[in-house]
Amino acid sequence: MKKYTSLNDIENLSETIQKAIHLKKNPYQFTDLGKHKTLVMLFFNASLRTRLSTEKAAKNLGMEVSVLNITNAWNMEFEDGTVMNLSTSEHIKEAAMVISQYADIIAVRAFPTLKDKEKDSSEIVLNSFVKYATVPVINMESATDHPLQALADAITITETKKVDKPKVVLSWAPHPKALPHSVANAFVHLMHNMDVEFVITHPEGYELNSEITKEFPIEYNQEKAFENADFIYAKNWSSFNEYGNILNEDPNWVITKEKLGNAKFMHCLPIRRNVVAEDAVLDGENSIVIEQANNRTFAAQIVLKEILKTMNRSN
Repeated sequence: MKKYTSLNDIENLSETIQKAIHLKKNPYQFTDLGKHKTLVMLFFNASLRTRLSTEKAAKNLGMEVSVLNITNAWNMEFEDGTVMNLSTSEHIKEAAMVISQYADIIAVRAFPTLKDKEKDSSEIVLNSFVKYATVPVINMESATDHPLQALADAITITETKKVDKPKVVLSWAPHPKALPHSVANAFVHLMHNMDVEFVITHPEGYELNSEITKEFPIEYNQEKAFENADFIYAKNWSSFNEYGNILNEDPNWVITKEKLGNAKFMHCLPIRRNVVAEDAVLDGENSIVIEQANNRTFAAQIVLKEILKTMNRSN
């Protein structure tokens, strides 16, 4: 693996999942692999699980870790040919190459604006680092994708499923803020690569990018979608067609214990209790959100391990 900016960078997903599960049993077995290697983590946006789990994953492999919140650095410019006489002081061309001298691997987290669909879809921040950095780049959530979360979700489903081909439902849920499509997109991408029965449910108007959902069925009746589900993954996202807008805050879409039934409940966290899902769901025995969060470490660790192995072979 030369980089990890999407699930497409994994050659064999099922094999990688099993490697991560094996690694989880003894996370310190490859501490020499990252010796004298540095991971630089760049955060353009807030983080809790991604920051802590990725740092822990790197240290489990013997790496040194440097963390930079971009709000504490020079304002960065990503456009080519711009006259930098306003608020930006540092161009990505210099920044990426300089950081590459301090890092063996660069990890980047940058959210969308939710105002400019074309610019967000271009993944200007992530792709600029891929273009100008001279070391491997990892996506810790970008404008349209969150492949580390998706890999953790894959590990979680594999560990907890009771049938070979489970029914998995991705359900929109209410939220007071306009949220990105990154987690939902990543989960849909994952479902294309797992042996599952998959359904997406949301109110009309909240269709995701059809180039990502492709042939997957969309059910506008949430309770019908939940019938016989083995896993229910709740997530809010803003409108894609009316980009970044909140069209509906219908509280009837909250996940309740009654709706959940016997299904396992998944969410990437953080979650607004009694808005997205009621307390009885999150505190119930069918909630696996804590297991999901724990698997963030091993998703990041298997990615770092595979990149380090590739780097060591090329040296």
